[in-house]
Amino acid sequence: MAVLLAVLGGGERASAQCAAADLSDNGVVDTEDLALLLAGWGTNNADADINGDGMVEGDDLAALLVSWGSCIVAPPWAMLVETSPDPSVVTDANLRAAITATGLAWRVRDTATQIEFVLIPPGTFNMGCSASQQYGCGSDENPVHQVTLTNAFYLGRYEVTQAQWTARMGSNPSQFQSASTQVPQAQVPQRPVDSVSWNMIQGFLSQTGMRLPTEAEWEYAYRAGTTTAFHGYTGQLSGTNADSLLGNIAWFTSNSNSQTRPVGGKLGNGFGLHDMSGNVWEWVNDWYGSNYYVTSPSVNPPGPSSGQYRVLRGGVWYGVSYYCRASYRNKYNPGYSGLNIGFRVARTP
Repeated sequence: MAVLLAVLGGGERASAQCAAADLSDNGVVDTEDLALLLAGWGTNNADADINGDGMVEGDDLAALLVSWGSCIVAPPWAMLVETSPDPSVVTDANLRAAITATGLAWRVRDTATQIEFVLIPPGTFNMGCSASQQYGCGSDENPVHQVTLTNAFYLGRYEVTQAQWTARMGSNPSQFQSASTQVPQAQVPQRPVDSVSWNMIQGFLSQTGMRLPTEAEWEYAYRAGTTTAFHGYTGQLSGTNADSLLGNIAWFTSNSNSQTRPVGGKLGNGFGLHDMSGNVWEWVNDWYGSNYYVTSPSVNPPGPSSGQYRVLRGGVWYGVSYYCRASYRNKYNPGYSGLNIGFRVARTP
């Protein structure tokens, strides 16, 4: 088999052909697909007819063997960390299928910066007001409206750290650079970078080929298929509206001891993202519009074309649970920097 594969499969395989040969739709062309092809041999079984010529025969077998192995690839700027979504992390079978269907790896690490990303697949969700048990929604979180994102994108698994910022930009603007009882010196570089304005971040993005997520991308990624105030996690896979449970996923006023914490210290959501609630506010790309949801496009909304403020999401170490909800919208002047503000990067495959 190995010799035959070497003869038939030299060089990169076309992803479209690989997807066609993946008869079992599991992201890998393997013995399971070979068995399905042989079961349809000599017939016009459309499910096994890889080349679409109306007959399952030798040409289909050759196409399958050429595509043998994983159909899932990492983008050229990244190193592969994990090909397929881990079912213990991405527990929703529909989300796992959507990730696999993109043909892209679930977890990758940017080669230049070592920032880790997870893949967020295309999808449709309801964007807007998700009240918690203690807090209702602001007027700018309404109306709830359906949004479709048509393109897969990578989103940083964690907020950008002080170490990652400093390695690229040469200096550290953060206020939380000292060790504390809760954060030993060795872990300080893994605190999120803070005191970065939206304008400051543009230099980091232009140097790395990264971008900020749109507000819609951010909320879709936060929710990971849930509709509750706070995203799901191990033990509460469908999410929760209980403010009393927020400490499982967020550093906020009740548990932060008035400081940022190293990224990844709380439970992640159904895409494998951490600190989407709490720690530092996260800039997104959009201008802020208090009534934008009234006129927002239903497909790939980019935010208003202009404005005075940029949007931030996710809550903060000194804030109450109100700010950590999936739908809460904050805003600041793009030139503002403070010890409450950081960011998370996105990248186009």
